[in-house]
Amino acid sequence: KLVAAVFLFSVLYVLWLPDVAPLKRSNPKTTSYIELRREAARRAGKRFTARLVWAPWGRISEHLKHAVFVAEDDTFYRHKGVDWDSVKAALQKDWELKRLAYGGSTITQQVARNLYLSPSKNPLRKLKELLIARRLEAELGKRRIFEIYLNIAEWGKGIYGAEAAAQAYFGKSAADLSPDEAVAMAVVLPNPRRWSPARKGRYVENNMRRIMGRMRASGFLPDDDFEVPAEEAQASSGALSASSLAP
Repeated sequence: KLVAAVFLFSVLYVLWLPDVAPLKRSNPKTTSYIELRREAARRAGKRFTARLVWAPWGRISEHLKHAVFVAEDDTFYRHKGVDWDSVKAALQKDWELKRLAYGGSTITQQVARNLYLSPSKNPLRKLKELLIARRLEAELGKRRIFEIYLNIAEWGKGIYGAEAAAQAYFGKSAADLSPDEAVAMAVVLPNPRRWSPARKGRYVENNMRRIMGRMRASGFLPDDDFEVPAEEAQASSGALSASSLAP
């Protein structure tokens, strides 16, 4: 009976999916990740304040859009929510490491996870993430999904979204970010509570060079004296083009 109950609970958990249709016109006021941070702070007896200032698509720097696209999900406009090649590669890595080190999440999957789920690597949670991502793709356009991502992504302790991050780190609007500032913000997204775009250590500097090289090879940045390693330019030019980032 216990096994049957656990199985039924698992099925119900996976099959229950949120209604994402309201996101077409309404901006989310909070996210699951923010509420998890808030609850963790409450349990620890600490104060938590989330800074989230919504910036519409047209008020976010094109440099930031391009940098995040290249750094986070350069197949965004070609997949339908899930990059199955990345999923297969991640599963292969999990098998080799004998642990759940699953990666390769698309921007759409990250929106699903941030809005509705948790950072858990539980396989059922990952399956639900995939299903919500497909629903987001079916209900929302690519630009809306990307806009939501740029506005809810965590960019530091209590800092959510591009506008709050640009103001916190550079004292300016997200619309006014320079290429260097935009790329610095993009490269810290994998772990924004560890790295800061305003204090460039070795990790940030090295990854800025890598992402800028790919952006130049793809036509997102003009050529200048910046020298792109040949292997990076060759790999990038075949995968990306400036026209890939649809309006």
